[in-house]
Amino acid sequence: MGSDHTGNDRGGILRAFADRLFPPTGGGAVRPHGLLPPLLVVLTFVSGLVDAVSYLGLDHVFVANMTGNVALLGFALAGDRELSGAASILALAAFVLGAWAAGRLRRSGARGGKALFGPLVAVQAVLVAGALAVSVTGGGQLLLVALLALGMGLQNAVVHRLAVPDLTTTVVTRTLTGLAVDPWGPPSVRRVVSVVALLCGALCGGLLTLNHGSRWALLAALVLLAWVAALGLRGAGPGPESAGP
Repeated sequence: MGSDHTGNDRGGILRAFADRLFPPTGGGAVRPHGLLPPLLVVLTFVSGLVDAVSYLGLDHVFVANMTGNVALLGFALAGDRELSGAASILALAAFVLGAWAAGRLRRSGARGGKALFGPLVAVQAVLVAGALAVSVTGGGQLLLVALLALGMGLQNAVVHRLAVPDLTTTVVTRTLTGLAVDPWGPPSVRRVVSVVALLCGALCGGLLTLNHGSRWALLAALVLLAWVAALGLRGAGPGPESAGP
């Protein structure tokens, strides 16, 4: 009884959050994206966590924000000795490999990204667990970069296929542009939440990395990814659902 009540409470919180991000349609009867929007917000927070780990602790490279990574690669090639061109190239290659692999998998399922959401987030959690193990054992930084960027490639691929408006989990440039250009409305709420989630993830990841080492930020990312994957595998994430009682 108690565990069921707790689970219902958690589901109620997620549903309330989903309804705030995407008001139910059809006279309030259907949630267009189910409980997926809150889970994407959590993944956005995770993106901030892992980029804090990679930028502050791994040769000033991004593993989630490839726009920034391309710019950093350009700076490294221009001669900035504080940046690692090799790390940037590795991050880009691993990210693209992860996205490519996820792109090939989607063709085997009729539901596309919806069917793969839980499994791919679970694989990303395994990759972050591997990065955590490497960090704890003092392994090489380039291996950490490769594992984290590979996981972020998987995440971005499935999010791309799901195409939930304004919740890309990593990119905020267009989000900020839309927030400034468009009149206030439900999309504005999603955009603000997305930007704040990434900022808070980077802040928390930065505080943990700078004060306690990257392993604590990676552990936080692992816990959150495992939770999202568990919900996705149970079918609580993607897909429309009834908003009725």
